Amino acid sequence: METQLDPMKDDLPLMANTSYMLVKHYILDLDVDLKSKVIEGIIVLFLETGSEYRKTSITGKEGCQSQFDETCKMRASEPCHIPMTNVSACSSKTEYSDFAVCGKGEEDTSDKNGNHSNEEQASGISSSKDCCDIENHGNKDFLLVLDCCDLSVLKVEEVDVAAVSGIEKFTRSAKLTDVSKELENLRNQIVHELVTLPADRWKEQLYYFTCCSQAPGCGELLFTTGTWSLEIRKSGVQTPADFPHAIRIWYKTKPEGRSVTWTTDQSGRPCVYTMGSPINNRALFPCQEPPVALSTWQASVRTAEGFVVLMSGENSAEPVQLQEGILSWYYYVTMPMPASTFTIAVGCWQEVKQQSFTAAVQTNSEFSLPTSQADFRWHDEICGHVEYPCRFQNPAARLQAVIPYRVFAPWCLMEHCEERLLQLIPQCLSAAYITLGTHPFSRLDVLIVPSNFSSLGMASPHIIFLSQSVLPGGSHLCGTRLCHEIAHAWFGLAIGARDWTEEWISEGFATFLEDIFWARAQQVRASSVEEQELKALLRWRRLRDEVQNSEEELQVLR
Repeated sequence: METQLDPMKDDLPLMANTSYMLVKHYILDLDVDLKSKVIEGIIVLFLETGSEYRKTSITGKEGCQSQFDETCKMRASEPCHIPMTNVSACSSKTEYSDFAVCGKGEEDTSDKNGNHSNEEQASGISSSKDCCDIENHGNKDFLLVLDCCDLSVLKVEEVDVAAVSGIEKFTRSAKLTDVSKELENLRNQIVHELVTLPADRWKEQLYYFTCCSQAPGCGELLFTTGTWSLEIRKSGVQTPADFPHAIRIWYKTKPEGRSVTWTTDQSGRPCVYTMGSPINNRALFPCQEPPVALSTWQASVRTAEGFVVLMSGENSAEPVQLQEGILSWYYYVTMPMPASTFTIAVGCWQEVKQQSFTAAVQTNSEFSLPTSQADFRWHDEICGHVEYPCRFQNPAARLQAVIPYRVFAPWCLMEHCEERLLQLIPQCLSAAYITLGTHPFSRLDVLIVPSNFSSLGMASPHIIFLSQSVLPGGSHLCGTRLCHEIAHAWFGLAIGARDWTEEWISEGFATFLEDIFWARAQQVRASSVEEQELKALLRWRRLRDEVQNSEEELQVLR
């Protein structure tokens, strides 16, 4: 029986065995049904063997070690193989917010939604659950463990990426053979070559990711679902290196899923948005939740006509009509990010635009900076992060004080947003640029979320959620909150903690920078001394209260 969580003291269980398999790219193909309050479709995962497995293989040592240096034990769960009927074939996403502990886990032993619980349930409450390299553990199959909760998993299969036209360029083999073992190795080799393409070939990479995601299946995989995890195995495969590196999962969310909020907007229209707290995105799609598991993604989302899909994506998506009454929206991300930063919002949002051309020109010219005030980074500086199409190496991006931005809101809040937000966003973006230099992300959407949103704001890649409560509070409240969320583009998104225990560092930097950004946005040197002292006093009192109500071990840096 799975251990129940105490929300007052237990942390979110991280189950994914990221030391042995890492998801490098996700492709989501989803339908959003606001009537039934369900998101369903497929997700394709492209994987690489993890560092711990490679290290174990090189040294030849027995056993395994999780990323938190805790001994792990292979679970001997019975496989779940569900006959499929009426499953359609494949047709064609910190957020950054305060981390909250989850509510009590629910024991799920029902199979009414196609789910079966584990025979032996996991109890790893505060550590990551790792499955081992099985070479020295008898003949048990390797398990790929994904973080998953409140999802109905319908089917899992291996993807035959070798069947994609033109994929031969990613193989070193002279020809294909009919030997099954060689074909399996070839498929994994293709995925490896694809996920390790140089950054300047990102468009080609996305194209072949898409082609591979639509390739035919080459065998169903066995899987087991528990309250907090999805375990996948292939019979006879005992090591991560031999495990399929491209898998397709059919699934659907549950209306009560804790990653997805179904509600109505301020105009009374149905909508849905995702907010990572309290369980990140594991009730939105099967994923690897630890922040060390960085990945890119693509997503195609279909919904009824009249609804707008906003998402963590580098492109400003335009809808494509698939059939009468159905629109499709496509987004992608080429900067590796934690899966918890993936965000989606679907609703009858209206884009708030400048009412006059003159006003738009004035806004854009007022905050353009001369070359002498451009990004202060050395032009020949090499970034130390993993390779991706980095804006810091793009001369045009280094001169962009105000990145392209859009504002979306329910119809009844359009006027408030036009009066307040449209004037503040370029000021705050420019102030952030003057302070920190090149914006890490190429564009920004700002959405006024429904009234049940539990925070003042939340930043995700390319999109910020703002509470409606900041709109009537005057320029100061709205502006400082905008500055805070913009600061998270650097601290919390582009730069983040390796695990959730040090997430406060990102919040600390954003809180510190919001005053600096806002002062520069107002084009004044600093706030009044009285205002600074008052804010410092309030923050000191908050810190004191935190210390008095937190366990001592949580107050010590590791």
